[in-house]
Parts: sequence; structure tokens; C-alpha cells
Amino acid sequence: MFENNEYVLEPKKQIAVVAHDNKKKDLIEWARWNKAALMEHTVYATGTTGRLLEEELGIEVIRLQSGPLGGDQQIGAKIAEGDIDFLIFFWDPLEPQPHDTDVKALLRIAVVWNIPVACNRASADFMISSPLMSGEYKRSTPDYQAHIQRVIERSTSE
Repeated sequence: MFENNEYVLEPKKQIAVVAHDNKKKDLIEWARWNKAALMEHTVYATGTTGRLLEEELGIEVIRLQSGPLGGDQQIGAKIAEGDIDFLIFFWDPLEPQPHDTDVKALLRIAVVWNIPVACNRASADFMISSPLMSGEYKRSTPDYQAHIQRVIERSTSE
């Protein structure tokens, strides 16, 4: 809920999980190690990653489209709508991605809305084990009203 540019993250967080193919094994190992913590939250994931998490952990995962088929954009939209509190995105920096623009857009929207992002196992470990994960947290959100209300001059060509 947005109030005065603050978004209150409830103790039960909405966590989005994404992993490129070459990072899925690492993500699944990380998730197995952190299963108890993940079970305390609502987990969203893109296509195959969501299926693998469900199969490996036996937890409910809200599965979206595969990343290249729009799943990255679905998560980005949920971030913009305030429905995702935390993004875990194990991306592969050494492998070119055919949907690289979607990947960049997802990371960009996470920064725009000031949500925590873990891009590798070490950052995910630090974030999931933080005392802030189990309690309420007031995250400030940028005030974009000036941007939204800016005046754009129209050309008057005849």
C-alpha cells in the first residue's frame, strides 16, 4: 500500500524469482537451502523456473509465462503495480540472451520502484537472511508526480 511515498512491506513478502537457463541449477540449490524461509512468503516465478521450484521444493509457486515469452514483463508490471516486494534474479552475465531488452527492463523497473534485487547467490543469501525479511518494512518509493504531470508541447503543424 502506497502512503506518502512509503510502501509498507508486510512480514509475508511477495517474492519474484527468475533464473536464466545456465543459472537454474544454482537457483534451485539456493532455494533448497532456503526452503523454510521461502515457505513463509508468496513466491512468483517465470515459466520453467516456477515449475522447477514447485517440483524440487514442493511449495506453491505462482507461475507466470517463460521469461522470453513475456514472463519478465509480467513481473515488471507486478513490480510497478506494487505487487512484488523483492526480486531474486539469477541472470547469466556470460551468455547473450535473445530477450536481453526484457531483462534490462525488468532490472530497470526494480530500481525505479526501489525494490530489493538479488542477482546472485551471495546477495540472495544476505537478503533472505536479513531480519527485515520477517517483519514489516517501510520502503520509500520515489515521487514521480512531476514526471507524470509534466507538460509536453504539441506541434501545431497544418
